[in-house]
Amino acid sequence: MRRLSFDIPMLMSLLTVLGMILATVGTWPPAEALGVLRWPGLALVYAAGGLPAAWTALSALWRQHILDIDLLMVVAAIAAAIVGAPFEGAVLLTLFSVSTTLEHQALGRARRAVEALMALRPETAFRKNADGAVTEVPAAELAVGDVVILRPGARVPADGVILQGRGGIDEANITGESMPVSKEPGQQVFEATVNLDGILEVTIARTIGDSTIARMIRLVTEAQEAKAPSERFSAWFGQRYSVAVLIGAVLAFAVFYWLGRDWEQALYKAATLLVAASPCAIVISVPAAILSALSAAARGGVLFKGGGALEMLAAVDTFAFDKTGTLTNGRAEVTRIITLDGEDRRFLSLLAGLEAHSEHHIAAAIRHEAVIHGIEPAQVMDVSSRPSAGIVGQDEVGPVWAGNSYLAGEMDASTDRAEFRELEENAQTVIYLGRGSTILGAVSVADEARVSSAPALAALRAGGVRRIFMMTGDRRPVALRIGAELGLGPDEIHAEMLPQDKVRQIGELAERGKVAFVGDGVNDAAALARADVGIAMGAAGSDVALQAADVALLSEDMKKLAEAHRLARRTAAVIRQNLTVAIGAMLVLVTSGLFFDLPLPLAVVGHEGGTVLVVLNGLRLLSDRIRRNADEATPTRRTPEERNVSVSVPKVPGEVHDSLQAS
Repeated sequence: MRRLSFDIPMLMSLLTVLGMILATVGTWPPAEALGVLRWPGLALVYAAGGLPAAWTALSALWRQHILDIDLLMVVAAIAAAIVGAPFEGAVLLTLFSVSTTLEHQALGRARRAVEALMALRPETAFRKNADGAVTEVPAAELAVGDVVILRPGARVPADGVILQGRGGIDEANITGESMPVSKEPGQQVFEATVNLDGILEVTIARTIGDSTIARMIRLVTEAQEAKAPSERFSAWFGQRYSVAVLIGAVLAFAVFYWLGRDWEQALYKAATLLVAASPCAIVISVPAAILSALSAAARGGVLFKGGGALEMLAAVDTFAFDKTGTLTNGRAEVTRIITLDGEDRRFLSLLAGLEAHSEHHIAAAIRHEAVIHGIEPAQVMDVSSRPSAGIVGQDEVGPVWAGNSYLAGEMDASTDRAEFRELEENAQTVIYLGRGSTILGAVSVADEARVSSAPALAALRAGGVRRIFMMTGDRRPVALRIGAELGLGPDEIHAEMLPQDKVRQIGELAERGKVAFVGDGVNDAAALARADVGIAMGAAGSDVALQAADVALLSEDMKKLAEAHRLARRTAAVIRQNLTVAIGAMLVLVTSGLFFDLPLPLAVVGHEGGTVLVVLNGLRLLSDRIRRNADEATPTRRTPEERNVSVSVPKVPGEVHDSLQAS
C-alpha cells in the first residue's frame, strides 16, 4: 500500500505532462495539422492533474473542515478556463502536479532514511540448543534466554549479552561510531550490529519487537509525527491564510470589475492573485527542514523526541553536565604507580593478587592494569576485607596489606613522603601496599575525563554556547581536577550536589536563558526533566535513558553532542532561509499581480518554483550527518604512557596476548 501511495501520484503527474505536451504541440503555428491534439491534451491535463487534486481538497474540506491549498490551485485553473485561457490553467495544473510529486518523493526519502535500518536485520540466526547442537532458525522466532552463535561477519539477530568469546563489533548502525568496539563476556551487543572477528556465544535479552533498532524506529516515527512549535504555527497560519487568500481573490475580482475591467479580465487577475498569494512554500518550508534533520541525526546515533526538542536545542545558550559517566569515563583507572624498591612488576603482581579477592571498582581497575602489562597476579591467601579501609592477606613471604591512609595508620606505616603527598593533593584515590609498617609503594586511581569531552566543550563554545557548568556529587577537589582538564573555571563547577540540588541549580540557570542538561538518563532523571532540553548520554540499550530525555545520544562520544547542537542551529538557519524565500517570493508575485499585468503562467512558475526550492533546501540537511571521523576516534582507555604509569612491558605471547587484545 505504501508503494502505491507514491506510484499513483507519479503516474498522474506523468499523464499530466503528456497531456501538456500534446496541448503544446497542438498550438504550434507550423503544425496546424496537429491542432486536433490541443483539446484532447488539455482534457488529459485537467483530468489527470485537476481531478485528483480536487478530490483531495474536497475530501479534506468535507471530512476535516480544512481548506487545502490544492483547492486554491484547482479554483484558479477552472477560473482560467472560464475566461478563455485553458492553456494557462493547464500550465498551472501541470507544474502543481509535478511539484507536489517531487515534494512527496523528497519527504518520503527523509522518512525512509531511518526505516532503512529494518533492512539491516538478519533473517536467520544460528541457535544453540540444550544438547549443544546448532540449528539455523528465523530470527523472528528467537526468545529471551536463547543462545545464538555469531561467526565472523555475522549480524547480531537481536539484543543480547555475550556469554563466551571476545571480538570487535561494528556498531555504526546503532551509535554512528566509525570505529569497532571491543566486546567481552558480560557486555551488551545490539541487533543488526556486525561481529567482525572471533566466534561469540550470545544470550538473547530482548525480542526483535523490543530491540534497540525497533525502539529507535518507533521514537523517530513519533518524533516526525510530533510537530515542532514552528510546524504547528505554519500549519495554523496556512489554514487561516488559505481562507483569507480565497476571500481576497473574490474581493479582487469585485474590485477590478468595479474599476472598469470586463469580467473576464477581472477573473483572470483574481486567478493570478490566487496563485501568487498561495502559501504552499510557507507551509512546507518548516517540515521539510525538520524532517530531514531528524532523519540525519538518527543515522548519526542521535535521537530527537520530536521537532520541538530540535528547535529548543538550537536556542540553548547554557549547558549543564553531570560529571561521572558523562564528562568522565565513569570507571576507575590506574593513573600512576610509585614503587619504593624499584620492582614495578613485582609490586603490581602482589597488589593485583590481593585485589583479586575484591569486587570493588578500584580493585577491578588494578586487576585491569595488571592485564594491560601482561602481569600475572601473585598467589595471596587468607584474604580478608577491612571495610572502608582496604584488604589484608598472606603470601609466601608473610603478611601483606593494601588500602588507604587509614589502614596504613592502623599498620603504623608512615605515608609522609613527598611523592605520596603529591598523589593525595591531586585529588585522586591513593591505595598503599605494604608489609607490616613498611610501605612498598602506592597507586593512584581516578575516574578520568573522556578524551572527547574537552574538544566537545570547546566546540560548543565555538558554536555559540555562552555558559557551561559541571555538576557532581563528588568532592570539590576531585571536581576541580576534572574541570581543569576540561577547561572549566572554578565558578563553572558545582560539587557535592544531591539530585535535588541539581534540579534547583538548573531552575536558577533557566531564569537567565535556555538550559540543556546532559546526564546518564538513570541517576539524573529529575534534572533531565527540569531542563529545557534533557540529553541522555550512552543511551543505546537503556530503556530509562531513552524515556527520560528529550535527546538521546546512543554512544558515549561527547563530540556527537556538539555535532547535534550544530545540526540544530543549522536547521534553525535553514528554516529562516526557507521562510525568507517563501514570503519574499509571495510578496513579489502579489505586488506584480496587483499593480502590473502579471501573466498567470509566470505566477505559476514563481509559486511552484519557490515551493520546490524550499523543499530542496530543507533536504540538504539529510546529508548533514553527525560526523565522527576515524582519525578522531575516541579510545575507550588511555595508554599507560598517557597515564604516566612507569611499568616496563615486555612482549607477551599466548593467552596473555589474547586477553590484552580483548582489553
